[in-house]
Amino acid sequence: MRLRPSRILRELRAGQRPTVMKMNLVDPRVVELAGLAGVSAVWLCNEHVPNDWLNLEHMIRAAKLYDMDTIVRVSKGSYSDYLRPFEADATGIMVPHVASADEARRIVEMTRFHPLGRRPIDGGNMDGLFCQVPYPEYIEHGNRERLLIFQIESPEALAKVEEIASVPGYDALLFGPGDFSHLIGRVAQIHDPEVVAARRRVMAAAKRHGKHFVMVGPLDNREALEAEGATIFTIGADVIGLGEYFKRCVTEFHGAGPAAEAEAVYR
Repeated sequence: MRLRPSRILRELRAGQRPTVMKMNLVDPRVVELAGLAGVSAVWLCNEHVPNDWLNLEHMIRAAKLYDMDTIVRVSKGSYSDYLRPFEADATGIMVPHVASADEARRIVEMTRFHPLGRRPIDGGNMDGLFCQVPYPEYIEHGNRERLLIFQIESPEALAKVEEIASVPGYDALLFGPGDFSHLIGRVAQIHDPEVVAARRRVMAAAKRHGKHFVMVGPLDNREALEAEGATIFTIGADVIGLGEYFKRCVTEFHGAGPAAEAEAVYR
């Protein structure tokens, strides 16, 4: 029996740039479409998306058919909310709104096995092949091949980003431009100089402390972003792709007038 290694980590170790597709829809077949397209991983969501644990497991299973990693953005709650995605065999979890080094340390403690943390052992789920691998192998694999990503999304978290980045035991930071711009009173203005400066500050802290940086938002200049410290790239989202396709279909059928009117009604 062999536990599946992380594709993202494999690509990073080979000097490649892993790609991630964000999923707001909960149909495992959409995950398979992403797999057919060739992305490295899908980002599944338990924070903003109505999903259940059994369907989440189906989505994770669909990703593995194409050797895709799965990163589950968790609901903030008890340690069970953080462990269940791992036990369903997700490759990683993303924790939103991490605001302090103490919080980062607590999450590492809950989600990493000894000696990195104090994660409780089960092994009777898919991540342990239903108790069919020895515990030492299960624990070593869990600490080596499972990703832990923290989101920095507020001015308060930005003020403490150096402390957060210095915490050992996790892999990557992700700057959330949407929430950050909202919290400084410039909602959705992700090109605003203060938002861009905040992103660069998080990237620099990640780089200084040996963490990866997950880039979301515009990829106008990939080379510049890589030079600043971006190593993992979120390159699209299912709902954006489908929305653009549907609008294009209507526009091509009717011409610009009716489609533009419909868009105005739903905004």
